[in-house]
Amino acid sequence: MCHFVETIRIDGGQATNLCYHEKRMNETLRRLFSDADGRRPTADNRLTDPRYSLADHLCLSPDMDNIKCRVVYGKDGISEITYSEYTLRPVRSLRLVCSDDIDYACKSTDRKAIDRLFGMRGISDDIIIVRRGLLTDTSIANIALFDGTVWQTPRLPLLGGTRRESLLDRGILQEKDITPDMLGSFSHIRLFNAMIDWGVQELPVEAVVR
Repeated sequence: MCHFVETIRIDGGQATNLCYHEKRMNETLRRLFSDADGRRPTADNRLTDPRYSLADHLCLSPDMDNIKCRVVYGKDGISEITYSEYTLRPVRSLRLVCSDDIDYACKSTDRKAIDRLFGMRGISDDIIIVRRGLLTDTSIANIALFDGTVWQTPRLPLLGGTRRESLLDRGILQEKDITPDMLGSFSHIRLFNAMIDWGVQELPVEAVVR
């Protein structure tokens, strides 16, 4: 059975961007497992309302800080919730890797295609996946590039991240189709996801190699 995952950052006992995680989780369930009326079948084939409230399932305490909460779910709902301390993986260089047929629109536990591309990074720390001539994401994070005035993020990411959506809603990011040949018009690149705060991981654009 196919399973999906939400990775939620916990700081000060609070779940970051929880409404965006709930939105993405419920959209995934509706898209993949709902009937024509938008209801989900349960294990005994009863139909239930598709809306999940993650807050009802998390066990948080005020001392939880820099914690990675991993929620695994599928057709029958949430199957596993784990908590672990988060360690940021250093990234100092990025290699462009092309894959026109990769599809990761839903955050699946099956990452074999991404892991295969990550194995092509050579001596670089991570990759940027180029799909059909356009930049998308790294192996674990959305990206944004600074043109001297605004931060622009690929219009068609591999995965629509929750922090990305939050930054777009606040006007911090603008969407743009970005090709590899356009990299020279930017000065810096930022990597961010649910666990990596905006501005924590920034590299000069010269750190991106072909």
